[in-house]
Amino acid sequence: MKHFLSYLKEVTLAKWDEPALSDYKGQDYSYRALAGELKKIHFAYKNLNLNPGDKVAICGQNSARLAMAFLATSTYYAVTVPILYDFTPEAILRLTDHSESVILFTDERVFSAIDPRQAEHLKAVVSLRSFTCLWAREPEYARAFSDAEAEFSRSYPHGLSREDVDIEPGAPGDLTVINYTSGTTGQPKGVMLSARSLSANVNYALEAIRVTYEDRSLSMLPMAHMFGLTFEFLYPLCGGSHVFFLGKTPGPSTLMAAFADVRPYILITVPLVMEKIVKGKILPVLDKPAVRVLTHIPGIREILYRILRGKLLEAFGGKVREIPMGGAALNPSVEEVLRKMRMPYAVGYGMTECGPLISYRPWNRFRPGTCGASLPGYNEVRIASPDPERIVGEVQVRGMVVMDGYFKNEEATRASFTEDGWLKTGDLGIIDRHGAISLKGRSKCMILGSNGQNIYPEEIEAVANSLPEVGESLVVSRGGKIVALVALADGAGTVSADALKNRINSVLPLYSQLSRLELMKDAFVHTPKHSIKRSLYTDMNA
Repeated sequence: MKHFLSYLKEVTLAKWDEPALSDYKGQDYSYRALAGELKKIHFAYKNLNLNPGDKVAICGQNSARLAMAFLATSTYYAVTVPILYDFTPEAILRLTDHSESVILFTDERVFSAIDPRQAEHLKAVVSLRSFTCLWAREPEYARAFSDAEAEFSRSYPHGLSREDVDIEPGAPGDLTVINYTSGTTGQPKGVMLSARSLSANVNYALEAIRVTYEDRSLSMLPMAHMFGLTFEFLYPLCGGSHVFFLGKTPGPSTLMAAFADVRPYILITVPLVMEKIVKGKILPVLDKPAVRVLTHIPGIREILYRILRGKLLEAFGGKVREIPMGGAALNPSVEEVLRKMRMPYAVGYGMTECGPLISYRPWNRFRPGTCGASLPGYNEVRIASPDPERIVGEVQVRGMVVMDGYFKNEEATRASFTEDGWLKTGDLGIIDRHGAISLKGRSKCMILGSNGQNIYPEEIEAVANSLPEVGESLVVSRGGKIVALVALADGAGTVSADALKNRINSVLPLYSQLSRLELMKDAFVHTPKHSIKRSLYTDMNA
């Protein structure tokens, strides 16, 4: 297996003066410029006495400079701690401190809302916009990045050449990323991922979905999410694609304009987005009386679906060869339409703890109703069931992609593995004789957001339950929306559901905010252990 940094070095030397990273409607950076920025950041790291293995937190919206900060940290053999930009400032500081990060790359908005002195190990806060120090614990640290510019100019008076590129892979087992799956409340869970895990994901992706040096790709998912970091950034860049970053979450018109301008070769999304597109753009056409008649005429039907396929792919820029989806099952009626159109889609399955991929198959080998199969040579999947083909059991994984454990949380690490070393995903499914996995549900309570972000109901419930008017609460997903069911405390009096919802949302990240809050007329039904009998409410589709 090739280290992902080996791919980076190869493509840097091969495409030296060609574009590597771009902010959409913003600045472009060639591979030469990228290599130069990595050198400058390395000089700054040395000025800050950063050592291999030290932690560097990065919190910001997707951008070329955020990508550079990640690559500079990885090529210095330090550990990147990506923190979701939607977290509250308090949570961002808490995770920076918990991870023992020495440097925090962020923007002025986050910096103005935190007190970096409270993070014990932090030496400096650095602007993602300009790579200048916003704060330093010691005076000499404040000059680390400005002095790096001068050092670079002295060391390379004629500019950087290919011979000066020293991107080299470290050991496969080197800790490379600590990714927090939660942490806004309670004990943070920082997933420790080695270079082996990231490299296995990149190698498989390059084998399954070919990239050419002429391809372009669009980074939309947050790079603090492993799906976005690995599959919208590392994998396409290592394959030689020119990567564009959209930054903040775009509106529909901006997104469609970006598709038309960038013309990406790949579109990574979640089933909910594709379902909205099909229901909003394709089904209304197919439901017209005249069109319904045409769909029953052999030959004409195939032409009609081919036209619809062409129009949809053209809306995505006209060059999309594969549409990987992940995180949830695809609506069967929508999947039927996509199959008739021969859309190049496939549904995969993963989790942060696997960096993230567990199973996938390219669209031309994908079996409807499944989420692909394990990654040959990189992992194995088993179902903890006496009859894995027929009886649902927990999906378990082992292999190169699997995490090393949770940072400073040995109890959670032990609980996540079986005695014989398999990672317990907490998801339920079956597997057929060809290795295709069909998920049947989640044993955990996790909700998947529309952008692929994991949402933990317990964290939202903890916020709700902290309010004096709330006796108990339960957070569920209804029609893709996050809904809180609330039983008021005795003596709460008259309470407005909307006012309560707004107070809860005021302290939640944007991706996990409530769409609706319902006041319960009756008390919750409890189990013998006095916890709410969650299945009675999560099975409701109202």
